[in-house]
Amino acid sequence: MATASLSAKKRANVGKGIARKLRAAGEVPAVIYGHGREPQALALNAFNLDRMLEKVSYRTTVIELDIEGATARTLIREVQRHPFKRDILHVDFQELVAGEKVTVQVPLVFVGTPEGVRTGGGILETAMRELTITVDPADIPNHIDVDVGNLTIGHSLHVSDLAIPAGVEVLEDANATVCLVAVPKAVVEPTPEETAAATAAAEPEVIRKAKTDEEEAEGAEAKTK
Repeated sequence: MATASLSAKKRANVGKGIARKLRAAGEVPAVIYGHGREPQALALNAFNLDRMLEKVSYRTTVIELDIEGATARTLIREVQRHPFKRDILHVDFQELVAGEKVTVQVPLVFVGTPEGVRTGGGILETAMRELTITVDPADIPNHIDVDVGNLTIGHSLHVSDLAIPAGVEVLEDANATVCLVAVPKAVVEPTPEETAAATAAAEPEVIRKAKTDEEEAEGAEAKTK
């Protein structure tokens, strides 16, 4: 389980106008909620928040949130960002309760080079990048390894094939495909006839409008001048 620390302060006022003022002052509006507690509006230092998020995977990291001297163990449930900038607009924290399991998405890390890729020129295709699990917060894994070293062309790994740590309950379908080694697509070279036809099709035909007798007479007169 990964952990990190962050400070926050309570705020009584809420609303879009208040949120804009907080961001202008270098702070980020946030909220903490959880089992048995009323949602509490918070304000975070934007610089400290950015530094923390650069160092940890927030989806699987327990955040020790210091709220004016009182510490709460939390998970970040949502980070809202500006659609065009890197700016963080809002953060949702869920307070963790001892003995209460949480549902999180854990990244999958693919380990090794498949045999089908090494010896057969196959291509490793991944169908899943993370796994949804239920687990005690103290046992949240940073990631789950997927050993693909023995995977041959045309074969796949499913959720049921993964080595899941003790205490972790997987919520995905056991038969869901995690990855497979696909047959490489053959590169078909065009024939000379196909190349010639494509070249001819790419060259536009120039069509000139036939001149009338009057236009030809005007052209001849212009040349004699």
